[in-house]
Amino acid sequence: MSNTLLVATRNAHKLDEIRDLLHDTAATVVSLDDVGVEPHPAEESVEIHDTFHGNALAKARYYRKLTGLATVADDSGLCVDALDGAPGVYSRRFAPPEFRGSRTEDAANNAWLLERLSRIRAEGRSAHYRCVLALVDDRRSLLVRGAVHGRISERESGTNGFGYDPLFLPDGEAQTFGQLPPEVKAARSHRADAIRRLRPWLS
Repeated sequence: MSNTLLVATRNAHKLDEIRDLLHDTAATVVSLDDVGVEPHPAEESVEIHDTFHGNALAKARYYRKLTGLATVADDSGLCVDALDGAPGVYSRRFAPPEFRGSRTEDAANNAWLLERLSRIRAEGRSAHYRCVLALVDDRRSLLVRGAVHGRISERESGTNGFGYDPLFLPDGEAQTFGQLPPEVKAARSHRADAIRRLRPWLS
């Protein structure tokens, strides 16, 4: 089991992205479901830090202790300059409950972001996605970072990706991550950048 790598996330989209990005490595990537780790209320008390690296490291250590497997955990989010870096670590819980209504979580977050930026012109809508990956095994605790810069569109476009992808226009592109082919995002995303930095440590 020495080459088994647990990806510690309940987010199916993140899991799929990380699996795809690591498909050609020597690691055998497994999920929490694969190793029989059922959801538990204690998980909610792990991701409580106010930094990406704090959350990523806490999650990796928690599931490493639980399973004994080499574990990689991700914490990532969208940082908008006009909002002083928000939503940041609160990207998944950005929209207030009273705003969400019957919307899905992603739809509510995107609508709330557009509302917050409604008076900001295109040149002031710069943003970046940030990702921190923590790897914890029997030898080390390691952190790697990745980012992709761009700006926030004035409307949602495309159905690819997840989260804020239909709003995020990466630098040099005229289409959002929601419109671009998945292989383009796989090459340019913040998570892909972090995985590239992680790869040497998986050898």
